[in-house]
Amino acid sequence: MAVGVAMTGEGRQYNGKVTPFVILSCMMAATGGVIFGYDIGISGGVTSMEPFLEKFFPEVYTRMKSDTKISNYCKFDSELLTSFTSSLYIAGLVASVFASSVTRAYGRKPSILAGGAAFLAGAALNGAAVNIYMLILGRILLGVGVGFANQSVPLYLSEMAPSKYRGAISNGFQFSVGIGALSANLINYGTQKIEGGWGWRISLALAAVPASVLTLGAFFLPETPNSLIQRSVDHQTAMLMLRRIRGVEDVQLELEDLIKANNISKTIQHPFRKILERKYRPQLVMAIAIPFFQQVTGINVIAFYAPILFRTIGLGESASLLSAVMTGVVGTISTFISMLIVDKFGRRALFIGGGLQMLVSQMMVGGVMATQLGDHGGVSTGYAYLVLVLIGIYVAGFGWSWGPLGWLVPSEIFPLEIRSVGQSINVVVNFLFTFIVAQTFLAMLCHFKAGIFFFFGGWVMVMTLFVYFFLPETKNVPMETMESVWVEHWFWRRIVGDVGKETKNEA
Repeated sequence: MAVGVAMTGEGRQYNGKVTPFVILSCMMAATGGVIFGYDIGISGGVTSMEPFLEKFFPEVYTRMKSDTKISNYCKFDSELLTSFTSSLYIAGLVASVFASSVTRAYGRKPSILAGGAAFLAGAALNGAAVNIYMLILGRILLGVGVGFANQSVPLYLSEMAPSKYRGAISNGFQFSVGIGALSANLINYGTQKIEGGWGWRISLALAAVPASVLTLGAFFLPETPNSLIQRSVDHQTAMLMLRRIRGVEDVQLELEDLIKANNISKTIQHPFRKILERKYRPQLVMAIAIPFFQQVTGINVIAFYAPILFRTIGLGESASLLSAVMTGVVGTISTFISMLIVDKFGRRALFIGGGLQMLVSQMMVGGVMATQLGDHGGVSTGYAYLVLVLIGIYVAGFGWSWGPLGWLVPSEIFPLEIRSVGQSINVVVNFLFTFIVAQTFLAMLCHFKAGIFFFFGGWVMVMTLFVYFFLPETKNVPMETMESVWVEHWFWRRIVGDVGKETKNEA
């Protein structure tokens, strides 16, 4: 047996199809991804706008405009500036832990509603900010909103989707993140040109638009059958919901698996302690490793600081924001392509192919910057646009692999009894390392210089090997029978084999 063999582990298939009801519900829920993406894009854009820097970060503004001795790589190195960006993720980390209890006890819908409302309040505060304290407080409220939304929306999408199309529908979350980031980049490009220097207020305040859509839309969202069964002894409501979202009358097989999974979950008193058991070791490892690897691809560095990065290599303020728009378009298109092919080619192929694409492009960006960009002056226009093209190739690789799959795979691998807790761990790890990377990147850029791209490229190599050896294929496998992929895997069966076989025999 070859080490890298992809085990399909396909379980029994349920009746059903993709219905308009499911599509509309998932489109509304996926707005939770838009608010996340909008924030990522908007924060990177406004921190490159000179009026914003002059008002809230005068030290950085002065250094950028008048300090001719400082290195190109160090102009934006400011703990306060990185705190503005990264404070959201500490708030999101804490909020996602509380969101786990809300999602489990009250359902996915209330968590989505809470996320939209908190984000709406944060957007209003940021748009009206008159000092750094209002700005940071607004970021914290945005973080609470993103924490609740990122914990509940991927679960919602995975549970509503038929197993055959779960990859495409769940990847809609990352597609929505891309739409949000692209919208933010376009808005930043437009507001930067406003006379008077107050365009950044519009950029920050317009976050209220997707937040309002999510908050109002959440009132009309149906609850998932999984959640209805988890919170009620009346299975009739869940059966009616299953029939409605699957578009068929015969849903008995899926209903039985949901009830069985729920009966197991009812015996769990302490889910955070339960997930540490040996039988859940593969899911726990993936819940930690996948979001960790997603962040050390360096993608959020590009997303947060793309305009700053492009200014570092010599592009002007307007050109930098336009370049961020271009990379946003590339990322959104590539994520849409991923939605179309993920259920055909599977998760592993996209992870590995995208990883190789990111690795090559990052190494080339590092090579160009190491040879062409010194501490002073810029690079030639030709090399500046070569870097832009290479970053576009890198963003495309992420957009059809680690971007959407980093949310899809963790959301589909947990059994019901630990699903909410597992997703919370996924979100906490994601936010923790997003915070660490966002907080340290400008200092790392100052000290590592072009070597920063080799640093992230090394991690991309590690994560691609990790997927090749340790991640089984999960396409077309129903969520309630997902344990089979671990029992059949060359490595994980040594850890969960006996427990998994017992479970499989009972099924």
